[in-house]
Amino acid sequence: MSAANTAESADFRGPLDITRAATVVLDAESTVIGWSPAAAELLGYGPADALGRPLTAFLSVRPAGGTLPAEASGAAVPGPGPPSLVGNEVHVARTRDGRELLVATATCPLPGAAGASGPGTPDRILVAAEVEALLHWESRIALLQGLATQSPVGLAIYDTDLRLSWSNTAYEREMGQPLAAFRGKRAEELYGAGSFVTPGYPHTLAGVMRQVLDTGEPVLDLHFRGQPPSDPGRDHLWSCAYYRLEDAHGHALGVCEDAFDITDRYRVQERLALLVEAGRRIGTVLDVATTAEEIAEVAVPDFAATVRVDVTRAAVTGETAAVGSPADMSLLRVAERSAPGSGTPDPGLPANGPTGSGPTRSGAAGNSPMATAPGLAAPGGPSSPGDPRQPYPPVVYPPGSPQNRSLSSGGLVLDEGTLVVPLRTGGGILGLVTFDRGEGSDASGRTLSPDRATTFDNGEVALADELAARAAVCIDNARRYTRERTASLALQRQLLPHHLPPRSAVETAYRYLPADDVTGVGGDWFDVIPLSGTRVGLVVGDVVGHGLQAAATMGRLRTSVRAFAQLDMAPDELLTRLDDLVGQPAEDRPDAYGGAVETYDVTTGATCLYAVYDPVSRRCVMARAGHLPPAVVGPGGEVSFPDLPAGPPLGLGGLPFESLEFDLPVGSLLALFTDGLVEAGDRDVGRGLDTLGRVLGDRSASLEELCDRAVSELVPGGTSADDTALLLVRTRALDTDRVADWELTAEPVSVGRARELATGQLEAWGLEELAFATQLVVSELVTNAVRYAGGPLGLRLIRDRTLVCEVADTGHTSPHLRHSAADDEGGRGLFIVAQLVQRWGTRYTPTGKTIWAEQALPPAEAG
Repeated sequence: MSAANTAESADFRGPLDITRAATVVLDAESTVIGWSPAAAELLGYGPADALGRPLTAFLSVRPAGGTLPAEASGAAVPGPGPPSLVGNEVHVARTRDGRELLVATATCPLPGAAGASGPGTPDRILVAAEVEALLHWESRIALLQGLATQSPVGLAIYDTDLRLSWSNTAYEREMGQPLAAFRGKRAEELYGAGSFVTPGYPHTLAGVMRQVLDTGEPVLDLHFRGQPPSDPGRDHLWSCAYYRLEDAHGHALGVCEDAFDITDRYRVQERLALLVEAGRRIGTVLDVATTAEEIAEVAVPDFAATVRVDVTRAAVTGETAAVGSPADMSLLRVAERSAPGSGTPDPGLPANGPTGSGPTRSGAAGNSPMATAPGLAAPGGPSSPGDPRQPYPPVVYPPGSPQNRSLSSGGLVLDEGTLVVPLRTGGGILGLVTFDRGEGSDASGRTLSPDRATTFDNGEVALADELAARAAVCIDNARRYTRERTASLALQRQLLPHHLPPRSAVETAYRYLPADDVTGVGGDWFDVIPLSGTRVGLVVGDVVGHGLQAAATMGRLRTSVRAFAQLDMAPDELLTRLDDLVGQPAEDRPDAYGGAVETYDVTTGATCLYAVYDPVSRRCVMARAGHLPPAVVGPGGEVSFPDLPAGPPLGLGGLPFESLEFDLPVGSLLALFTDGLVEAGDRDVGRGLDTLGRVLGDRSASLEELCDRAVSELVPGGTSADDTALLLVRTRALDTDRVADWELTAEPVSVGRARELATGQLEAWGLEELAFATQLVVSELVTNAVRYAGGPLGLRLIRDRTLVCEVADTGHTSPHLRHSAADDEGGRGLFIVAQLVQRWGTRYTPTGKTIWAEQALPPAEAG
């Protein structure tokens, strides 16, 4: 039977009440002289069968067991027989049909019977009832007694005027005084300006109880927030229920309230919810400032009124966590948040920064837009106090402050309403988190009475430690990422060209933008390589992946391309060599102790485009390995993307590369770029190429302006999920009066003829100072061509920033320097040539080879 049914069926008279129990009138000799109908119903004997017979004919002479303590209320105790009840005895009764029945009895002497006793004279009355019925009745009475005196649920009854008329002991404990002291008061007089926080109901106690009285509908599981008289100045939370009390005719008698204080349970749930929220929101990005702001956002206002996060300079710059005394640690304020109207004094003293200046997100490490060279974005971030790039004000805490004590001890410090938790990682400290509730405020920043100040209990200290531990892990990850990103940017910037010297063949401009902080530094690169014969090599590439490995791989590829380009390889041959280099399997090499060291080749998937432009012939030849084709803008502004054979990405091998050769009129614009420029998450490559073509079609703009426009339209904000490289090249041509070429026969007489032609051309150019050296160079190169190769021969002089001398033949054997013995008759000519020129080399052509040499012009001509 439920408690509700038990209360409804309770009969406060009890089974031994004389109006309902089996009643027997006895004389002084215990003879039955009166027999009630209830007795006949209980034992089966009618009055005629019972009257005049001794009581022992129906009940045992001795009680069937001992007595029980009052508070047992029918509970069993060890003994020789069934239990008895308070003030009662238990006997064995024999019914008319022969059954034995346990009954509880009580005896009451009759008034005036003393001194008039005798046979047939009434002496006392005995009442009896079944033990089971009595035990059931007493259990229901005990239930009601427990609700009134022992239940932790506060029970109260309000009359129809909503005045308190009755309450149980738990309710009295909340009031802090007995019922008589507050009976007759209204609810708002007892709980002050409390309110319900459950939506959909009136906010006040009076409003809810009036609704229950008017409608008769009970209201369950409402949450009420208020301050009980027993704990003034501190909010409690109750789970409440209200229902109307009615008489037998349905008339309202009042409202019953039951309320259970769930403050502690609610706070535990709040802490658990705060931890869950912290796990979801802290550490969403690898950025120290963002992580610090996230812990402040999570903790305010539900846990503290003000949160300040100070980190070491090492945490911001990516260096190793600080270990040592507070004097060795320079703290920066990276985050601060306060609940509205609950700001608390900051014991930290600003240094080298304006008082009260807060941190800014725009200056997070690695996000500075500052560049150290045109076209190359430099890694930003704080560097030193007073640095204009320093976005975080340094703070210094005075000796004896909680923060200073926490730094000194490396542990938590609790000082009334302030809790300082260090951000620990490994053996070092990354900073401090200060949780401040301030004087007279609780976790939510609500004002308390002036004589109280809320501090942190043990559970809240443990929660703060857990929050700081999670934040420390995330900040340490961000610090490590910042360190790797800074190193990757530095490595990448060292490997990329910082300055492209002016070339006669082309005019250049470029932009390089590293990827955003989330993705990390990638492996995009570009280069402009001077080649023999005033030609120029143009290259752009992209390495799959990000981080130090991608940057290092980019450096390997760029160096390899430069080395192969200096050998005057054709673009398709260069990519083939580069593909072979990339496709070589990584091998284990022994370390210092003889063990194998794993090496990882991450270059599979790298792409590259290589082009060679000749300003003399005005022709360009290019090949690509899985890279996007370039954009070509003609002198009239028409934009095209050459149908250049794609070729496989580097490292796959097995497929050949093909070159495409075409004319580039003077003033043509060639744009080489990586996919980070034209492809984004919300834009496909086709749209990006269309936008790039539209920007490049403006012939009135300079190359620098075109670079800025392309980056502005295609990479809004200056960062994207991938690196971005853009190289713009405007072609030039050498004037015919700066190039002289002749065709010679493969005969010894051609040596002298070549010297005469070269000397005459130098005189025409006003370069007589170079005549002697040039005659020696021409003589040696033509002589070797006549002796070891076939004709016809070609002689070409080019006057550019240097004097270029070229001799072409049909042979395919390249000459090389060697040390001649003292008795050798030849072999010294090429050695002499090498001493006279700046550099020399050989390039192969479809018809043979060309040997070239460059001499420096006289200072007046070079200027």
